[in-house]
Amino acid sequence: MAKRRKVGNMLALAILANLLAKPMHPYELATELRERGKDRDMPIKWGSLYTVVGNLEKHDFIRAVHSERQGLRPERTVYEITDAGRAELTDWLREIVGVAEREIPRFEAGLSLIGVLPPDEVVALLEQRLADLTEQLAAAQATLDAAPVPRIFLLEAEYDLAVRRAEADWIEGLLGELRDGTLPGAKQWREWHENGADPSKLLSVMEELTAEGRPAA
Repeated sequence: MAKRRKVGNMLALAILANLLAKPMHPYELATELRERGKDRDMPIKWGSLYTVVGNLEKHDFIRAVHSERQGLRPERTVYEITDAGRAELTDWLREIVGVAEREIPRFEAGLSLIGVLPPDEVVALLEQRLADLTEQLAAAQATLDAAPVPRIFLLEAEYDLAVRRAEADWIEGLLGELRDGTLPGAKQWREWHENGADPSKLLSVMEELTAEGRPAA
């Protein structure tokens, strides 16, 4: 089970990792993270950067080493990682890589409520998603193939590609079941919408589906 972190924002993880290389001020950190595309690898809210830096300093994971000024720009505080910060970084990474923790993406949340939409519309939406995924996968693979860096620096991109390919394969299979009507419950789902999608009848439809799926005594 994942630990409760003193600074749990994923941006904190990226900051600690980048400060391993050298001390930096927040603006330089943001520039480095953007250039390396870290906002594609993890959820980053750039507006919270200074808050996260402040929280890391508060918990002694980083410390200010000096301030610098360039021209007329505001003075910038340069931070370095502390021993406690290094320990937190390695412990956090070990947990992320080694502990299988279930994460719920938006798509899964949408699928859990998919019955609200009519079957034919769901088919059209899934076809649209599959087309988008297919285009994205081709572009991602081309980028991966052309990347001028060792594979060790591309593992997150490989993983993302594998996950999205699995999603595309699953959607393709589901579309087949929806089109030929072999998805269990599809008949009742369609009838409910064709009869006006009356919310008061939804419970009885669910009970009917549950009864059909229950093994015979």
